[in-house]
Amino acid sequence: MTTREVRKAIFPAAGLGTRFLPATKAQPKEMLPLVDKPTIQYGVEEAIASGIEQVIMVTGGGKRAIVDHFDRSLELEHYLEERGKSDMLHILSEVDDLSNQLDITYIQQKEPLGLGHAVWTARRLVEGEACAVLLADDVILGDEPCLKQLIEAHRKTGATVIAVRRFPRSEIGRYGVVVTNGSQGRIHEVTDMVEKPEPGTEPSDLAILGRYVLTPAVFAALDQAEPGAGKEIQLTDAIKHVLGKEPVVALEFTGDYYDTGTVPGYLRANLMLAMKREGLREQLLPLLQELRDT
Repeated sequence: MTTREVRKAIFPAAGLGTRFLPATKAQPKEMLPLVDKPTIQYGVEEAIASGIEQVIMVTGGGKRAIVDHFDRSLELEHYLEERGKSDMLHILSEVDDLSNQLDITYIQQKEPLGLGHAVWTARRLVEGEACAVLLADDVILGDEPCLKQLIEAHRKTGATVIAVRRFPRSEIGRYGVVVTNGSQGRIHEVTDMVEKPEPGTEPSDLAILGRYVLTPAVFAALDQAEPGAGKEIQLTDAIKHVLGKEPVVALEFTGDYYDTGTVPGYLRANLMLAMKREGLREQLLPLLQELRDT
């Protein structure tokens, strides 16, 4: 199989964020902050560090804040310059620099028909190429970017690559799970995928997380996809469709994983990242001790 260079990444960002209402009534959940950066910025930074040249944001209604975040704010810059806020100007310049390092294209998912449909919406911009998919809810931080690890696995195998992590059986039912047959280090051959298995039926402890490298065959499968669970077009179903026709592998990535897609997970991620921030840790430790003692 010919290995294709991965230059583009799709960011599905059209969800309504209902788990976070009322906070997400008028702002995208992707713009909710982790400490002092919106969750989607972590993903864009990962894409840049992984060699991605173009990001395709698949958005829905009410997502203007994402566009504004990655665009310059001349009014804000002028305000900070007048007041000598050089430290804050530096922070703004770092955000501006992200959009200078890659192209960001925005397209709209006209109907909320699932992750597979969101990815399919970007098909004309990635036609004939392998491409990455990043879900902003899953923040993954480490010495080597998670997506870079997936791209390297794709270079080695030519396969569609799925990011996975081992979870206790008691938690695995919240995720899609891969069935594997044979491994080379952290790369596992995928033979099947099961979405949110019932307790006691888990085929493995390898949970699918929000990073993929997809070959053109997956987009061809999405072209023919019918609505599945929840009357949505599932990306998992499209990947399953190519099993047996070309290789699909799962990569156990290295790095720290933070699930920001639920309120408890989001709060935990904020606390964990704040505790790693110099200056914040010292302020939070007394508060945590106080909470522990109450």
